[in-house]
Amino acid sequence: MEYAVTDTYRGNDRLLFGIILGVLAFWLFAQTTLNIAPAMAADLQLEQSFMNIAVSITALFSGIFIVVIGGLADRVGRVRILMLGFVFSIVGSLLVGLAPSGAMGGTFLMLGRIFQGLSAAFIMPSSLALVKAYWDGAERQRAISLWSMGSWGGSGFAALFGGLMAENIGWRWIFIIAAVVSLVGMLMARGTPESKAPPKEGYKFDLLGVLTFMVTMVALQIFATQGAEWGWTSPASLGLLAAAVIFGFSFYKIESGNPNAFVQFRLFGNLTYTGATISNLLLNATAGIIMVAMLLLQQGGAMTAQKAGLLTIGYAVTIMAFIRVGEKLLQRLGPRKPMLWGSYIVGLSIILLMPTNLMLGAYTVLAVISFSLGLAWPSMPRPPPMRRCRTCPRTRRVPVPASTRWRRRWERPSASPSPPRSIPPLPAIPRAYAGSRA
Repeated sequence: MEYAVTDTYRGNDRLLFGIILGVLAFWLFAQTTLNIAPAMAADLQLEQSFMNIAVSITALFSGIFIVVIGGLADRVGRVRILMLGFVFSIVGSLLVGLAPSGAMGGTFLMLGRIFQGLSAAFIMPSSLALVKAYWDGAERQRAISLWSMGSWGGSGFAALFGGLMAENIGWRWIFIIAAVVSLVGMLMARGTPESKAPPKEGYKFDLLGVLTFMVTMVALQIFATQGAEWGWTSPASLGLLAAAVIFGFSFYKIESGNPNAFVQFRLFGNLTYTGATISNLLLNATAGIIMVAMLLLQQGGAMTAQKAGLLTIGYAVTIMAFIRVGEKLLQRLGPRKPMLWGSYIVGLSIILLMPTNLMLGAYTVLAVISFSLGLAWPSMPRPPPMRRCRTCPRTRRVPVPASTRWRRRWERPSASPSPPRSIPPLPAIPRAYAGSRA
């Protein structure tokens, strides 16, 4: 993705904190439903199965459209897409916060959660693109760190914040405050110069690919959440599964031969990219583990949302700390080892949450350890994939024999070291381009 950097405008704290407020409106406020879903379902007189769909459909719509909207922001304007994201956040938060009890409550709730998911799909890629376009050097690193704290940090405090608000003030105020926060962020970002990527010739919007992907994911979502209630072999469940398979195969065929596909399957030919993507998918999927644990503790252990949320204090603190610790580990060890460690520890944390047959006291201890240790590792920042410069000359590496490496490790340095091995000089490296790829 190319970023057009203007020479006349540089980002300031007003724009940065406006962006962070938009990020917090989703990660801190909208994600509180992971903990307060039982209280919301009881107040709105909804079945818990329906509430589970309402909770997860936000992430579903965000995941479906985030790549598409990111590309759209580069063409129509990142500031414009950011403002639309604020509007979706305000509308969605008000729909959820003002949802009436009874039959209409489900409609208000579902529409509001869909709008909240769309707000994340609009705000996340456009805001990060603006950070890369309007900040440079150390200021960009600071901006990205604060942006990460708004996203990962917000998700870390969401369960705790939601439980405290639901028990002491009322869960509806969470979403009303979220609408106010989004409005303030929108006003702070207002007046920012527009930023676009250089136009790409011959581009066509991949509408058919988006539609088939959306039908596939929605069918899988309903099948996974309602299959147990309907029966896994019922006509409705089998029909949803068949629709997911048919549209999923159609999506693969459409994207495979489309140069403008929003999912480029050829990228997965790179095993490093594939491994990193799978690892990132599994680590981010642990957010669903929090919801399962919160439901278990509240419905099975008769805990309040506030008490269950207090168990995640370690998760909130650790996730904030590991944003900075992750940067140091990446600088010292590179991305591979921290990513592998994160996958192993997250797997261990999930195992700790599996013995649900334990007594409440023992399971609570395991939950605290799991939240504090394992589920915070996804917060470590990961470097974006870099594309090789096609015009820059390749650097030649001079191989060193294994015997020489072993001898250098154990021998003492001599008083008169041998002259260094001569290496042919490399050709001059051309100047970096004004635009960059990330």
